[in-house]
Amino acid sequence: MTTADGDARSEDREWNRQSRLFLDHLEHERQLSPRTVRAYTDDIGELQAFLTGYYGTPEWSWGGVDRLAIRSFMGDCASRRKLAKRSIARKLSAIRSLFRFLHLEELVEANPARAVRSPRLERTLPSFLTREQMERVFDHAEARAMEGDAPAVRNLAIVELFYSTGMRLSELQRLDIGDVDGISERVRVLGKGKKERIVPLGQKAIAALRRYEPRRDEVLATSSRPDRRALFVGPSGRRLSVRGIQKIVDGFLERVGEDAGLSTHSLRHSFATHLVDAGADLMAVKELLGHASLSTTQIYTHTSRERLKRVYQQAHPRA
Repeated sequence: MTTADGDARSEDREWNRQSRLFLDHLEHERQLSPRTVRAYTDDIGELQAFLTGYYGTPEWSWGGVDRLAIRSFMGDCASRRKLAKRSIARKLSAIRSLFRFLHLEELVEANPARAVRSPRLERTLPSFLTREQMERVFDHAEARAMEGDAPAVRNLAIVELFYSTGMRLSELQRLDIGDVDGISERVRVLGKGKKERIVPLGQKAIAALRRYEPRRDEVLATSSRPDRRALFVGPSGRRLSVRGIQKIVDGFLERVGEDAGLSTHSLRHSFATHLVDAGADLMAVKELLGHASLSTTQIYTHTSRERLKRVYQQAHPRA
């Protein structure tokens, strides 16, 4: 990482070496995804460039950075760069993680970022499909699958598995055939930070997967370079890409297109919302979703309350 003025010697600075130790820790010890590590790299690089200008010299150290310097960086992000509060909050989270690491490694005496308040964020409710909308999606997917072609049978299995498990798009895309256990009716999911969890499978999803399996075998048998590990494959026999799965799901969501903001992730939100609506224990939903914190899962209680409020206001004569 270099400073904003292009000083190549910044690569040799002690603060840059310590930053690289932190990023290596994220990649190799915490095993975060390449995309997440890149985001941390960008955020820390921006802070380094700012601090070099803030102090007027590249001769600064992480141990000398105080709360005022970090607040000035956040102020610069908001006033000069016009970044959204959520982006600024993410950068502060990266800075806190950096200083936490440096403190644990005894490279700094304290974590000045702990005392810096994060911007107050407006909590946005995730978009989700109602049960009726989900039925329309499945009706369309099943009708297409009845025509018998392999892609349609596969696509039904994809949407059934999404809604049955609530897994993330990246998690579904990475699934191998060995991750699905139809006998015990569960699937092994590799989540964020390469954390593994076991999620139950519903009967509809199991039936769709069993229907898809022989069609998958047919595709692999005619492929010159089959990916025999991948669960979901394209006509070439190779693993479907994230974008390919998105296009499949988006095609089904167009059937309920009167609601704006629906995306592939809406199936995950629908899974969680419908469980919470039905009285599922929030801790259980947290484990099914693979959330690290219960506070992340609690947004679904707000979703349910907002839905009930709308129903009340629309239906009650004196609302």
